[in-house]
Amino acid sequence: MEYRSALAYLERHTNLEGNRSGRFSSPMPTAGLTGGLSLEPMNELLSALGDPHRAFRSIHLTGTNGKGSTARMIAAVLQAMELSVGLYTSPNLDKVNERLRWDGKDITDEDFARVIGLLASVEPLLNRPPSRFELLTAAAFVWFAEQGVEVAVIEVGLLGRFDATNVVDADVAVITNIGKDHTAGEDGWAAEVAGEKAGIISAGSHVILGAPMGDLRPIFESEMVAAAASTDQNNGEVDHNARTPTIWEAGADFEVESNQLAFGGRVIDVRTPESNYEQLFLPVHGSHQGENAATALASLEAFFGRPVPEELVGAAWEGLELPGRFELVGREPAVVLDGAHNPDGAEAAYRTLTEEFARLGSWVLVVGMLKGKDPTEMLKALGAEDFDAVICTAPDWSRAVPADEIAAAADALGISAEVVPTPAEALQRARAVTAADDLILVAGSLYVVGEARSAILAEAEAAAG
Repeated sequence: MEYRSALAYLERHTNLEGNRSGRFSSPMPTAGLTGGLSLEPMNELLSALGDPHRAFRSIHLTGTNGKGSTARMIAAVLQAMELSVGLYTSPNLDKVNERLRWDGKDITDEDFARVIGLLASVEPLLNRPPSRFELLTAAAFVWFAEQGVEVAVIEVGLLGRFDATNVVDADVAVITNIGKDHTAGEDGWAAEVAGEKAGIISAGSHVILGAPMGDLRPIFESEMVAAAASTDQNNGEVDHNARTPTIWEAGADFEVESNQLAFGGRVIDVRTPESNYEQLFLPVHGSHQGENAATALASLEAFFGRPVPEELVGAAWEGLELPGRFELVGREPAVVLDGAHNPDGAEAAYRTLTEEFARLGSWVLVVGMLKGKDPTEMLKALGAEDFDAVICTAPDWSRAVPADEIAAAADALGISAEVVPTPAEALQRARAVTAADDLILVAGSLYVVGEARSAILAEAEAAAG
């Protein structure tokens, strides 16, 4: 199968994430309303492929914010320890290949097409067609097994319990935090989200809670007990490592003790159950990345059952890159991309901007978002009223909020906003109205950031000849 044929094959399958504008999109499941979802089709697909997900150990991550950044931090340290490491994340910013990584490199077009071709040959044997995300997840597991991956770092796509990734029996289950995404926002939403995310806990999993959970902690404790009981009933044998599974919670068992702004990033001190890490440099922006780093270190210690050498962590994170996470991609004017896709993420983006970037000139906000987000709430969280200009746009995606709806919300807040159809054009417009000392922030959705980033990469390739 050729690469283009592989992409076309994927697009013929149900996509819960959405599709290009005008294409069919299934409703997104929400916490507490996951009826009809099941892992049986995914297990059937993997069984037909020889259960490749059992060929490696895994660290499984879910959470409303921060799971992608935390996953990359964990993978970087595992690679520095000279392990063969797979990384599976979503969504992608430019090419779908970005979701499948081995030892820091995206899957090649050739390997991607070959593995998708294998899945296509197996599909007729199944009771029902798999979804696009199930196919991508299975492709990652097949490829990881082929490459001899020793540890896979796997990011959940949606919620947790019925996510296609939740077929692995993870050594470490990481829940970064609990937010309102994928809920109806009614009373009890936090417990419903926690219950869905707790579903990634397997018998034998060490559990890392990346934020203080308060009254929600018993939900995760109950899930650990239920997972262990289920394995006992099935006479299963789980021995992820020699220690009894436990829960480590941010603020109690590990925490960031110092989080200082430094040239090009942050310098942090972290206390963990096994050690203290001092003066670690993170070459990324945002104090919240320090919290993600602490979660990553706790996860690694839980996986190995011992501290990770501090010098190794420092070396691993020296070249850390987090595409689309407050990523500086241009200068004169400065261009920052942040996929802040919910109010908490938007507030973190605005806080990072005000704390780490001196206001030498004008600020321009390019903003777009997906349905399920309140444009007014998002604009407030991004601090839109503090920008000198606001440009509203929409990605080429079926779940995009129309740009004029965002502009109307801005107008109701007393903010003058311009509408430009696509993120690439919106970025071009922002550059046209800015000078060398100005700053452009592109935010509101990873899909908006992805289109803007692809345009920037295309410009760079064209300039390079």
